[in-house]
Amino acid sequence: MRKVSIILLSFLGLLIAFTSGCNKTTNFSTGLLDFSLDTLVFDTVFTTIGSTTQQFKIYNKHSKSINIEEIELMGGSNSPFRMNVDGEMGTKLSSMVLESGDSLFAFVEVTLNVNNQNLPLIVEDSIRFRTNGKDQYIHLAVWGQDAYFHYKDLNEGVWPNDKPHVIFGYAAVDSSKTLTIQKNTKIYLHKNALLYNYKGTLNIEGEKNEEVLIKGDRLESLYDDVSGQYYGIYFHEAKPSTINYAIIKNGTSGVHLYSKDASSSGYTLTLTNTKITNHARYGVFIYSGAKVKAENCLIKGNGNHALLVKEGGDFNFNFCTLLGYGSSNTNPTVGISNYYNNPTTNVTTIGSINEGSIRNSIITGNQMTELVFDTLSNPGVVMNFSFRNCLIKLEEPVNNSFFTNILWNAIPYFTAISDDDFTFLPQSVLNGGADANFWIPQDLNGATRDASNPDIGAYEVN
Repeated sequence: MRKVSIILLSFLGLLIAFTSGCNKTTNFSTGLLDFSLDTLVFDTVFTTIGSTTQQFKIYNKHSKSINIEEIELMGGSNSPFRMNVDGEMGTKLSSMVLESGDSLFAFVEVTLNVNNQNLPLIVEDSIRFRTNGKDQYIHLAVWGQDAYFHYKDLNEGVWPNDKPHVIFGYAAVDSSKTLTIQKNTKIYLHKNALLYNYKGTLNIEGEKNEEVLIKGDRLESLYDDVSGQYYGIYFHEAKPSTINYAIIKNGTSGVHLYSKDASSSGYTLTLTNTKITNHARYGVFIYSGAKVKAENCLIKGNGNHALLVKEGGDFNFNFCTLLGYGSSNTNPTVGISNYYNNPTTNVTTIGSINEGSIRNSIITGNQMTELVFDTLSNPGVVMNFSFRNCLIKLEEPVNNSFFTNILWNAIPYFTAISDDDFTFLPQSVLNGGADANFWIPQDLNGATRDASNPDIGAYEVN
């Protein structure tokens, strides 16, 4: 009897071993997932308690199955979003197998009470997918307050100003179209967003005390003076456009102009009565032949330059205050170059500066030198400069025909730099120092400018 038991046990052991050997070992792909999108935007404008659902797809484009180790809604139970992946709901799912060549649907729902004005303009979260120890994210965004929202859209006509406009991605003016932004319009841009004029016409028509405000969409007081919150206003071979009485602050490049409309001989942009402040890089960037006329403008506190010209372009600044003050500013206020060296191709492109005029203006700041030139000559290339009746800070003043009646390194005696008050005290050399031949009737504050002895800069001190 004992011998039979031993034989039976041995047989069972062999049977178990044989059966185990016939099972296939699970062999998952070491690749990552693909998705139908990277950002899920809920573009419905909510006005009461709102709820809506959007979807996206998850793909396995590999030859083997993928084990999705974790799917997590990062905001957890406090998130206004809810997710459902392949019929499973929750804030954290695990061990979901996606077969080779197959896909899954993910549904995301959101509920907001947008009458709560304490909500930010855009409410965000994300879903994390972990496969093979690596994380991938789908970003979620929903409009948090009642506003006009722009997400990679085309615009023309007149924007209403009864509610704010929020730009996520970009709001574009397409070729040969015209967009007018009227007085008292408030425009908030999300991270990296831009107002983009592509070969069209953009007219920003603010008025004194009814300026158009352009800034980042973070409304907390902590972000009042944080630069780089969005990109800026970008003009690409634009038709003649205007900006009047605008406040443009806290972006990366306040106004960026690339080239000009080939069919127009006029200015790409006429910029008047405008404050451009606290941008991470540039206040005004003129690149590759664009043309700018500016009057009564305050451009200050930008990380690299108040005005940068690169690869040529024309500029005519009159009664402007260009300042380098600011904690992040380490470069001269104005930088002018007529060439660009492409680091990828190592090809240098040289352009002309047919009109390089700055009159009745202030160029000063914290640096020893606040105006620099970096130019190359070439047959057929024009460089025509005129600086007249300006206060300019320069470590080594120059004496040539480009400069007339310059107050080199004079103290401006601004009223209060720390309070951003760039009017000046009566004893300042700015008082009555401008050239009346280029007189304009009012200053940035709307004060009447003396017709015979106007003051230098954007402000007239009576």
